[in-house]
Amino acid sequence: MTDALFALRPWQVPELTSWGRLPMNAVDRRSGALPLDGDWRFKLLPTPDAPVGGPWSSACVPGAWTLQGTDDLPQYTNVRMPFPDFPPGSPDANPTGVYEREVDVPAEWAGRRIVLQVGAAESVLLVHVDGRPVGISKDSHLAAEFDLSGVVRPGERATVRLTVVKWSDASHIEDQDQWWHGGVTRSVLLYATDPLHLADVTVRARRDGELRIDCRVRDARGALPEGWYVSGELEGHLLTQDTEFDRLNAEDDRVSDFLGEARIHTTVPGVRTWNAETPELYDLTVRLHRADGTVADTSRHRVGFRDVEIVGRDLLVNGERVFIRGVNRHDFHPLTGRTVSYDDMRADLVLLKRFGFNAIRTSHYPNDPTLYDLADELGFYVVDEADIESHDHAHEIADDPRYLSAFVDRVSRMVLRDKNHPSIIIWSLGNESDYGANHDAAAGWVRRHDPTRPIQYEGAAKLDWAATDDASDIACPMYAPLEDCVAHALSGRQTRPLIQCEYSHAMGNSNGTLADHWAAIESTPGLQGGFIWEFWDHGILQRVSDGRPAGRAGAGLYASGVAAPGHRWAYGGDFGETIHDGAFIADGVVFPDRTPKPALYEHREIAAPVRIECFKHEGVVLGNHQHFRGLDWLTGQWELSLADGRTLAAPAELPDLRPGETAAVPLPFEVPRDGGEAWLTLRVTVAEDQPWAPRGTEVCVPQVRLRGPEVTGDTAVDRLVEVDDEGLLVHPLLTAAPTLSLWRAPTDNDELGGMALRWRTWGLDSLVRKVVSVRQDGGRVTVDAEYAGSVGVARHRQVFTPVEGGVRVDEEAELPEEFDDVARVGSVFETTPGLDLLEWFGQGPWESYPDRSAGAPVGHHSVRVDDLFTPYLRPQESGGRHGVRRFTLSAPDATGLTVVLDEPRQVSVTRHRAEDLTAATHHDELLPRSGCVVHIDAAHRGLGTASCGPDTFPEYRIPPGVHRWSWTLGVL
Repeated sequence: MTDALFALRPWQVPELTSWGRLPMNAVDRRSGALPLDGDWRFKLLPTPDAPVGGPWSSACVPGAWTLQGTDDLPQYTNVRMPFPDFPPGSPDANPTGVYEREVDVPAEWAGRRIVLQVGAAESVLLVHVDGRPVGISKDSHLAAEFDLSGVVRPGERATVRLTVVKWSDASHIEDQDQWWHGGVTRSVLLYATDPLHLADVTVRARRDGELRIDCRVRDARGALPEGWYVSGELEGHLLTQDTEFDRLNAEDDRVSDFLGEARIHTTVPGVRTWNAETPELYDLTVRLHRADGTVADTSRHRVGFRDVEIVGRDLLVNGERVFIRGVNRHDFHPLTGRTVSYDDMRADLVLLKRFGFNAIRTSHYPNDPTLYDLADELGFYVVDEADIESHDHAHEIADDPRYLSAFVDRVSRMVLRDKNHPSIIIWSLGNESDYGANHDAAAGWVRRHDPTRPIQYEGAAKLDWAATDDASDIACPMYAPLEDCVAHALSGRQTRPLIQCEYSHAMGNSNGTLADHWAAIESTPGLQGGFIWEFWDHGILQRVSDGRPAGRAGAGLYASGVAAPGHRWAYGGDFGETIHDGAFIADGVVFPDRTPKPALYEHREIAAPVRIECFKHEGVVLGNHQHFRGLDWLTGQWELSLADGRTLAAPAELPDLRPGETAAVPLPFEVPRDGGEAWLTLRVTVAEDQPWAPRGTEVCVPQVRLRGPEVTGDTAVDRLVEVDDEGLLVHPLLTAAPTLSLWRAPTDNDELGGMALRWRTWGLDSLVRKVVSVRQDGGRVTVDAEYAGSVGVARHRQVFTPVEGGVRVDEEAELPEEFDDVARVGSVFETTPGLDLLEWFGQGPWESYPDRSAGAPVGHHSVRVDDLFTPYLRPQESGGRHGVRRFTLSAPDATGLTVVLDEPRQVSVTRHRAEDLTAATHHDELLPRSGCVVHIDAAHRGLGTASCGPDTFPEYRIPPGVHRWSWTLGVL
């Protein structure tokens, strides 16, 4: 495969970012285009230089060949490159895909300019038509366009060949935390324009109604003709070209390449402004006219009138300081990799909107263009990030002049493509690429071209959050300790907004202390939010039988977070690769099938638009926590939950509150004098259909306690409690008696944060129980035991007292100083089979933990035992419920057991022992037990986010010393 393009060996020359590629622009070309998606002839070569011989197979475009049955399978690395070559080198073994198909060029395109657009290709694209070289492009996440006017003939058939080289010098600046793929991953199309065409359109719409449309015009035949002009139409109103602005033409000595410019400048009266809460859009059509008035070219846009500015240390949208409740998002799908359909992208954003997110960072590259259209429509603030990450060789590349053109090229092309989207409020220069002259050059270009938006780059800002002379207008740290953020905001040194580009790493059972973070953010001027890492668990659906991706044929083989039998969610190392970073790719707030993880409910409540501020004077105070919108789009229902099992309901009339306002509302009920603990909940739903939610969709469930628990005691009875020779409780519904538990199946945070290693070193996963004494006093039995680890001994006392309806268990555990910060302190027991339904009064219904419980309201909940477990991609501690007061486990005939706790405790009921979960690497390896494994914890360690970020706070850790708890076991 040797010709002029391959002789250049572009995959080894970082200075060569393109050849024959047209400039990027923001003109809409989707209307009237000829789509070329579908099956193409395909060959996968071992190297770019290998001959193209032998039979062809087929591949679907768009799509990654790594997910379409080839021998080149996906590979996941986080920081390190998947090959040892230093920049700009690439390996000799370099998979190269050759795509080929015939295209019938429409005869009606005669005399027109014909352009091929390739939406994205990883990582180097070489284009040939009928064997003739057309062009080269690098940048795996932006479209490349090539003028085929002199190559193809309308009315005839042409053969298009796309050669994609997987590894290149560009791979070193696409070293993102994601799967490595290869292929043509976005749509391919062919379109035609008049020779006289719009080369670019720039729309700037301000919140005061000022609208400016700058058009660049070219003629493919050479000099621009006399008399051309542009016009616009906004919501049916005609806009004419500003006569005070000079049109440049070929005779102007400021013009090269026969470029013309024109401007439309007007003010729209009574303008409806755009923001993430009320994303008002106007339809704009821009037309280029010939001298006789006929239309030569058209571009359509959706315009949002809004301003973005930084004033002091605040980021303002339309003059308002807004909280950034963001998430990082990759283009991802478990069957097709980075090829994502319109429906899937819309589903992503609808889900995020329903859970209180208002911002997206496009980690770590420009996303599919459709995403920005949807963000404009549904209402999201977007940080648009350039396709630059040189994580493994960041320091060398940041100042390497060989990569200068690539940095500026990638940043500038992103801005040129996306500049007209109102949703984009910040440009990002990339991710985890150190900081150097190449960043400054790219930032300089952006500041000149688009002064209407700020720039952020974590690598620049991390050197000094208070600096004023680097490439970032925003201090945007990663995983900064909350105390450091608060201290900076209170220091008097803060010079710019502090919005974390990544925080609260969502790997496995995680996102602990999220509520604590937002309590600090909302109460500390200078802190404005951040972006959770990240949206997706990037599990790829894999056939267990042969270890290969399920590909498109796997559609429908997953639901509710779990892969179907015979399949599993694959992560790093599951495709036989030796260089990988394991399950670190599974770090999202949704599972690979977009099922929400429990952490999403935590975020939903933290971001609630309406909240119960407090309970006082026989009423509650409601607050509107939005920035721009009233409460008229919401409706509600009051619920009163009593500990005795009663639940009362009444409709709620929300007060007319402007953003930031509060109002007192009388209680909707006369609270019964009996019934024990009482909680008032406001279930807030959408009043009328929204673009992202039908009427009745739940938005939040704020709650306040009206009355505390009654202090009651068990009544002792005259009978014996039965224990065996080892002092273990004997009970007809228990197959394993309650014993002391200090261990949990390590979460990803436990493993990567180092806690699990400490616990194993102490021997908490293999404690040896030794009975010290068994004493009987009447019907009461006291059992003292020791639990020996590798470095210390925990002392445990259980007192079994027969009481009316069952047995009370009073427990005390004394942890030695060596056991500093254990996983849990509590009891674990197992039940007989057949107890399949858990009902409880406490927090729920979804999973919650001590440092992640704000999103789980107190109430009466009922869930099947098999549905309590949360199937994180790597099995680990999960399924816990925080703040449980009492629970029952019952069979279909309503028989079973009941447990009443001395105070709200952490409880988990699953089909798996901790050692089962610890031993498994995937869920297809787990065999559920027939009975229930029940944990009642006096104390349970918080989750934190230590897999990548801060650990949980000290108040959520478990110190040594004495811990006491009690519970009563009865029979239904």
